[in-house]
Amino acid sequence: MLHRTWPARFASLALGASFIAAPAFAADVAATDWPEFHGPKRDNISADTGLLKEWKQAPQLAWQIKTVGAGYSSVSVAKGRIYTAGDDGDSSYVFAINVVDGSQLWKAKLGRPGGGSGYAGPRATPTVDGDTIYMISQFGDVVAYRAADGNELWRKNLNSDLGGKMASGWGNSESLVVEGDKILCTPGGKQGTMAAFNKKTGELVWRSTELTDPAAYMAPVVVDLGGVRQAITLTHQSVAAINVADGKLVWRADRPGQTAVIPTPVVHIDKANPNVAHVFTTSGYGVGCDLFKITAEGGKFTPSKVYTNKNMVNHHGGVILLDAHVYGYSDGKGWTCMDLISGEAKWKDKDLLGKGTISYADNRFYLRDEKSGDIVLLEATPEKHEERGRLKQPERSGKNAWPHLVIANGKLFVRDQASLFCYDIKAK
Repeated sequence: MLHRTWPARFASLALGASFIAAPAFAADVAATDWPEFHGPKRDNISADTGLLKEWKQAPQLAWQIKTVGAGYSSVSVAKGRIYTAGDDGDSSYVFAINVVDGSQLWKAKLGRPGGGSGYAGPRATPTVDGDTIYMISQFGDVVAYRAADGNELWRKNLNSDLGGKMASGWGNSESLVVEGDKILCTPGGKQGTMAAFNKKTGELVWRSTELTDPAAYMAPVVVDLGGVRQAITLTHQSVAAINVADGKLVWRADRPGQTAVIPTPVVHIDKANPNVAHVFTTSGYGVGCDLFKITAEGGKFTPSKVYTNKNMVNHHGGVILLDAHVYGYSDGKGWTCMDLISGEAKWKDKDLLGKGTISYADNRFYLRDEKSGDIVLLEATPEKHEERGRLKQPERSGKNAWPHLVIANGKLFVRDQASLFCYDIKAK
């Protein structure tokens, strides 16, 4: 086991970045990189292959560091580097880490530390776009950094600059979406639920003035439907789509939530008819799930409710859509597979593992228990499921293991507060 620790202070650079000697910055993102939250397609499905199909023994720990601060950010992996964020002393920071050995390349100031209701630290995950990193703090700071060295390029705040409003008090949590020349974000509030910045300058491009719900805790999903590039978002009142080009409302339907609406909506485009999509939403606190059919015809978009049920009451671990079935943890029912279109639960398992997050790579699901931190490798279809191995994370922090797992380039990345673990899961 390799442990790395680093001094608390590093030599300062301009604009709050600090660093140690770094390898050359690669030009291209590999197909098996993970440059943003839930991966390049935001579907939480890794393109990585050749991975261990079962863990007869726990995967080998390649390295571990304890220097990424307090918080719940997951990681992005791109161009030989890892990016994450955490509170460290009197500030929150974005960290760049060498994927080979866990050595810190630079750290750059994000904003003030802390967080709502006693949960300190950033919640979002950095987004990598070319030679720029974008991140949002728990207090609404949106910051662009130069990936090579962490130098700050521009900064805005969703609250002070845009009059943003959250639906409840756990802080800004969305992981920013890069769409063409724009950064999409969700300040919430009467000036517009969603906003777009110019990704190079930070200049405000538009606000969604026709949708003014307070912000929830997830980023939008961007799809092409009926000839319109649209960002589908979920709030405590609505499921809605905003035109990426100009911020205009494309369609909206009532979809009430409770307390905190967190899981990202899932969108399924009908291959036989690209003018039809199904949008699946789920949230916790007893709300459950809904499926909406969106039909595009003659330039108009019509949402209609297909079903509402409680087969998938997902709090914040997320769900994965695979072969027209939804997999995830359902409060009170356990790990669940349900048919997307019918809403029928195909199986439920309370004994497999406790409530937590879900990721997918190379025909296996990776489940993480938010309390114990245990990770299960699961082979599953709508007909059956079988555990293929289990990993017990060492040195648990005692905090909830909310950061989502990342599988990229033969490695499994596990974040637990200040600790980051890198496991080798490539088949030998």
